Amino acid sequence: MTITELPRNAADPALDPSPPTVVSQTPDLVSDASGSLSWAPEKVSEPESGTGTKDSPAALTTGQKWIVTAIVAAALALAGIGLYLSFAHVASFAHTELRFGTLTKGRLFAVGVDIGIMVMIAVDLVMAWLKRPISWIRYPVWLLTAATVVLNAASGAPRDRAWELMDYLAAGAHGVVPVLFIMVVEVGRDSIDRIVRPDEAERDAIPLIRWILAPIATCRIFRRMRLWGIDSYPEMIRRDQELIAYEQWLRRTHDGDLSKASEDELLPMTMAPYGYTVAEALALPDQQEQDAEERKEQAEARRRDAETRKILAEKRADGERARAQGELDAELALIAGETGKAQAHSQAQISAAKRAAEMEQAALETAVVAEARARAAEAARQEAAERKRKAVLDDEAAALERAAAEKRKAAAEADAVAAAEAQAVETQAAAEARRAAAEADRAAAETQKAAAETRRAAAEADRRAAEEKAAEEAALAAIEQSKKAAAEAGKAASEARLAAAETERRAVEIEDAAKLNPRERAIRKVVRMALTAGLNPEGLSLKDLQSALNDAVSIADVQHELTVSSTDTASKYRQEAAALLHDGYRPMQ
Repeated sequence: MTITELPRNAADPALDPSPPTVVSQTPDLVSDASGSLSWAPEKVSEPESGTGTKDSPAALTTGQKWIVTAIVAAALALAGIGLYLSFAHVASFAHTELRFGTLTKGRLFAVGVDIGIMVMIAVDLVMAWLKRPISWIRYPVWLLTAATVVLNAASGAPRDRAWELMDYLAAGAHGVVPVLFIMVVEVGRDSIDRIVRPDEAERDAIPLIRWILAPIATCRIFRRMRLWGIDSYPEMIRRDQELIAYEQWLRRTHDGDLSKASEDELLPMTMAPYGYTVAEALALPDQQEQDAEERKEQAEARRRDAETRKILAEKRADGERARAQGELDAELALIAGETGKAQAHSQAQISAAKRAAEMEQAALETAVVAEARARAAEAARQEAAERKRKAVLDDEAAALERAAAEKRKAAAEADAVAAAEAQAVETQAAAEARRAAAEADRAAAETQKAAAETRRAAAEADRRAAEEKAAEEAALAAIEQSKKAAAEAGKAASEARLAAAETERRAVEIEDAAKLNPRERAIRKVVRMALTAGLNPEGLSLKDLQSALNDAVSIADVQHELTVSSTDTASKYRQEAAALLHDGYRPMQ
């Protein structure tokens, strides 16, 4: 037999001759309940016709209001009678037997007990009227009422003999009025509850005849109705009949031996004390398996969701890291551009400084040339004076030439005279005259030669003076140009220094953002120093790059810029900077 093979009159609603009823929500899982085997619904079934939910009552008529007022007045009168009957006896008993000291204290005790009962009754009725009933407050009222009955009975009990029948009757008579008052209060409380909560179902009462004929079974039914909130007595009877029919069917199926039935088949009998119907109990295994599958699916869904959230978190973290790296690369590129610009300015400044130095050197050389020109001018002045003196000498030479010409003329005349004398014997005077004429010719030739040399030297001095004047004018123009270039170079150098300082500041900010340690900062600064000094690391091996960096940045420069006293530390900085450049680090690209 399988769990789905249900009895015709128990599990199949279509074949069940009893009228259909609306069953409350079946508990999800027996094992999920706390403190009991299964969770019981607040209401297992709705009451049948004639019981349960009542229509909202109509407004009280005038006659009904008078009746209610009379009932309240009678209840108050009953309460007053009870207080009056018990007050004197309880006060006297408290004074004499309970040792309250004085009669006044005994009376206060009696009044306190009675007032406490009335206050708790009033609170109970008011809270029921406000739809907030306090169920446990009735039990102290019953206890205090019983205490007053006992005290009243004890006050009249005989002390010198054993109790007789009349004594017991007298003790019981003391409890009649208080019990009547409690009953009136309970009736009033139920009346208020039905008025203020008309929608609440009314629990059916079990017929008295059933208590008499089947007390044990009726007690079991009463317990199940109370424990699991079953208000309908017919519904409870139907469930009990269904359970009995199922048990009989199960016995018939297994030849009267229920020990052969499986645990699933015995579930209706097992779960009946917990408010389950036969259908609900038989559906429990399938429901639990379904719930287990749902929990498994939910756990798998939660696991997948957790994995998805983890993957998303990792992707977001990767995205954040990539974004941060991109921002860092952008900042480094910006710094590299600014550093390159500063480097270009620095190179321009260095070139301008070199040109200025060259121009200054040229200016110095031009000053020397000017001094030479001054000396040449002095020489020219002296030469002019010499030319003047030579001109005087030329005049003198000309005079001498005229004198010589005259002498030659005289000599020619003398020769003519001598020739005229025809073969006259030269006299000693004529020979001397010819010698004198020859000497005069020789002196005139030397004088002409000296004059020609003087004119050539004067022309050369004039040419040199003109060249020196042109060179002096070119030197003055070059000096002016060099001064202008030097001013521009100084301005460019100042701008380059400012740009280099700003670039260094931005580099420090980027290093701060990258959270570099002091050693990494120092190594990157050595790299920037090397690149600023004109180092080109492209295509160099590590060894060649180390050598080039050592040539570009000295240990003294590293010690000065990084405030390092140890030469070994400075040397290690240069080695690590070369390795960093070789690995591809380019802060200025």
